[in-house]
Amino acid sequence: MAMAEAAPVRIESLAQDGRGVARRDGKAVFVRGALPGETVELATVHTRRRYDEAKAGRVINESADRVAPGCRHFGVCGGCRLQHLDGAEQLAAKEASLLEVLARIGHVRPRRLFRRIEGPAYGYRRRARLGVKYVRKKERVVVGFREAGGRLITDSSECPVLVPPGPRLPELLAGLVQTMDARARIPQVEFAAGDEGAALAFRILEEPGAADTRRLVAFGRRHDIAIWVQTGGPASLRLLHGPALLGYALPRFDAVLHFLPTDFVQINGPVNRALVEAAVDRLELQPNARVLDLFSGIGNFSLALARRTREVVSVEGSADLVRRARANADANGIDNLVHHVADLAAAPSGAPWLEGRYDAVMLDPPRSGARALIPDLARVAPDRVLYVSCHPATLARDASELASSGFALEAAGVADMFPQTAHAEAMALFRRT
Repeated sequence: MAMAEAAPVRIESLAQDGRGVARRDGKAVFVRGALPGETVELATVHTRRRYDEAKAGRVINESADRVAPGCRHFGVCGGCRLQHLDGAEQLAAKEASLLEVLARIGHVRPRRLFRRIEGPAYGYRRRARLGVKYVRKKERVVVGFREAGGRLITDSSECPVLVPPGPRLPELLAGLVQTMDARARIPQVEFAAGDEGAALAFRILEEPGAADTRRLVAFGRRHDIAIWVQTGGPASLRLLHGPALLGYALPRFDAVLHFLPTDFVQINGPVNRALVEAAVDRLELQPNARVLDLFSGIGNFSLALARRTREVVSVEGSADLVRRARANADANGIDNLVHHVADLAAAPSGAPWLEGRYDAVMLDPPRSGARALIPDLARVAPDRVLYVSCHPATLARDASELASSGFALEAAGVADMFPQTAHAEAMALFRRT
């Protein structure tokens, strides 16, 4: 149920999703657009059984940490939730949130904190999935992320968190799709960029006709962007214009990694470089070390680790990503890297890559975590386990499992992979006890 008016509330803290938390009549209220210490009027309130949800109206007294958002669509677009909070305070809040979930869910505390890893506040995002909608009543196309708290697509003219040429893409893509015969059959466009070059993958629910194909290719030539189309499942993805592969460099390790626009790569290039460098440093590896890299993808960590050690064994669930990882190792002249394809969501007992001893284990799982693997880690007797996570709650759960398996949480910290949002990348180092 929604209420149009409510008494002002004082914001006590920041929730993990970036909303302010207040209390009213003993009930928690999650307030979008409000910061701790502020007193705000509530523009709308949606009552739930255990809590209420609201949007901030007039801010009666502003926090000293409040800043002007860098995007005109902030507050409507759901892509960013923290542009109104000072960047340093954003990262401090993410660090505090990580420590809170480690204690509450994992019942562990790090002995020390890693230095926070920071990068550019805007112009950092090299991957994005933009929604597309042809609004028949208005006979126009809108492009953008979903609206905050809703299902509609934001009618965007810009997106300043994207790397160039991304900031202008919502307006440019809306203009392109508006001219296409298939305008009502395009639900999304994926954007990806490397250190040099960018690509767009158009999801089209029918085969594009000759005229639409010409329009897509002409757009790619005009803006120097590779163009892909996907009309069905992943196997239907095909290139219309431009080079097939994008790439990014890890200069400290004399490595360049290539990827397709639909491959998973970390969203923030500068922070990813710093994260890889920190991972290698924090593992304190000797030249004769043997390392197991799980959820290894296209080789983001394993290529760097292979430059510093005797052998790296990498394991990834996607055969396509393993093929890309092998090609990346070959292209960089790395021959001490062994690749395996395996389902890492299942218990790996008896897997060939569990044979022998490892000096260290690198984990970089998806949001679901690495729970199934932890009972077997003690068998390979690593001195150190370094866990990189995009979801602090599953990291905390797995930290508890690691503690039960004989690994103490030595250190933890955050990397600001997603500035202006409530998300952060976390890194945790465990030592065998």
